[in-house]
Amino acid sequence: MIPVDTGDAPVRALFTTRHGGVSTGPFASLNLGATTGDSAESVRANREVLADVLGVDAARVAVAMQVHGAAACSVGPDGGDGRFTGSLEGVSECDALVTRSAGIPVLAMGADCPVVCMWDSHGEVVAAVHAGWRGLVAGVIRAAVDRTGASPGVLHAAVGPHVRPCCYPVDVDLRRTMATTYGDDVVHGDAIDLGRAARRALETAGVAPERIRVEDACTSCDARRFFSYRRDGAATGRQAAIIWIEETGS
Repeated sequence: MIPVDTGDAPVRALFTTRHGGVSTGPFASLNLGATTGDSAESVRANREVLADVLGVDAARVAVAMQVHGAAACSVGPDGGDGRFTGSLEGVSECDALVTRSAGIPVLAMGADCPVVCMWDSHGEVVAAVHAGWRGLVAGVIRAAVDRTGASPGVLHAAVGPHVRPCCYPVDVDLRRTMATTYGDDVVHGDAIDLGRAARRALETAGVAPERIRVEDACTSCDARRFFSYRRDGAATGRQAAIIWIEETGS
């Protein structure tokens, strides 16, 4: 796991890797995705492992059905209503989860797409965002910032491991779209830089550049640590960003 430094804020955040779970084959081993083809039993067990390691209540973890859009959903004090390790179904369709409730972890998953942790300096609100290219173009970062209700000037963000330009050639139409949306410097030859685009989206939404950190690990290059759809195709797992406000006295 890759911890995120949240400074003095009473917030914990991290990015998972593929290690530490029970799944086998292409999903080995800490696959957190329930729609990848892995068995539901293994996914539940992996999610329980994660909750146990982090010392959080698995029943309160909130997760969404990610649809590569720009919707941001608020999560209340009931959190995920037990679905994270229960039914695995019935979750909201959105790509950003935001909460002001302490002790409610929010989680976003990816297997090349950047996943983003956001929090404010006082630890009053946190967000987990799935920010693939479609979501970036649609405005999911702006939607998440707006949903926090916080001044962007007090927000911090950490962008997790994602597929880097070395492994992400795309067609000319997407290169043009990303350049138009986030600037010519997000295009590298026939590839795009999703991390730079996520940073640019955060800055455009008002988050100060010095409050943004972007992990430079490439999910496609590093098969030992990360799942990658670009490298392995549909039969692969999902890693995650997870963040929560600590409860008083925890």
